[in-house]
Amino acid sequence: MSSYPIEVAFPDIAAHERSETGIPYVHTFDSGAPGPHVMINALTHGNEVCGAIVVDALLRARLRPRRGKLTLAFANVEAYRRFDPAHPDAARFVDQDFNRVWTGLDDLARDSSELRRARAMRPVIDDVDLLLDLHSMHEKCMPLIVAGPLAKGVELSARLGAPATVICDEGHPEGRRMRDYEGFGDAASAKNALLIECGQHWETSAVTVARDVTARFLLLAGVVEEADLPADWLQPLPPEMRVVRVTEPVVAKSMDFRFAGDYTGLEVFPKAGAVIGWSDGVPVVTPYDDCILVMPSLRQLRPGVTVVRLGKIEQRIVQKR
Repeated sequence: MSSYPIEVAFPDIAAHERSETGIPYVHTFDSGAPGPHVMINALTHGNEVCGAIVVDALLRARLRPRRGKLTLAFANVEAYRRFDPAHPDAARFVDQDFNRVWTGLDDLARDSSELRRARAMRPVIDDVDLLLDLHSMHEKCMPLIVAGPLAKGVELSARLGAPATVICDEGHPEGRRMRDYEGFGDAASAKNALLIECGQHWETSAVTVARDVTARFLLLAGVVEEADLPADWLQPLPPEMRVVRVTEPVVAKSMDFRFAGDYTGLEVFPKAGAVIGWSDGVPVVTPYDDCILVMPSLRQLRPGVTVVRLGKIEQRIVQKR
């Protein structure tokens, strides 16, 4: 696998360690006026820098909510501190994926750097109404909204308006994501969350996407006014959004998995039965016509890891002008 160039500078976030919440690198500002508690989260994975660039910029600009509460957070700081440009994929996490630990947090028999951090952040996250979790991808792919499996996630995505592709999925067999935690993943709850895959980890365009979706999310939530945000963050909306429903994950059984091509994401296979790879020598085939590959990658290959998800277009949404 080829490596991608690192086009962006990694910000020094040490100045943001001390916070009014008492939780390092987690800052909550209360306007004192009625409104939702909105959270912008960065560094769920330590090598996904675009969100850190955005949160660092908002903290340095001293952005404060006009209504409700605003939390600006860096999650897996320990992994971020370990980033090495010579081994850029190794800083995804320290002990386990931070985005797979969001169930059974009270089971103290389980322990890891990521679990300890999740437990520390949980009191704030439990109070959040609207979460935007900023991510990026192993491979160079068009940006995605990961809306979760519920209708409320698709509805929020449509109101946000960008990126153009919305992925509806149940998550990963390996463990629950933060965007699916408690009320975020409960159809009966008013809480909601979106995870944005802004582009390849270290490309400049991922930062542009992260800025755009953050500005849109804050405006949509109503906690700030457009004048409060940098003037160049908002980008033009795509003319149309498409909603892709994931029907199944492809999970590696062993280290013996390979793809049939150099897939990076959103490839469409017109006919069912197309071979997309091999798992332990057994062909992996598309189960239906017009099957779409969602985030294929072998950069974190190990038994039990989802190496690609398979989906189909469920809906198209024409943007209102």
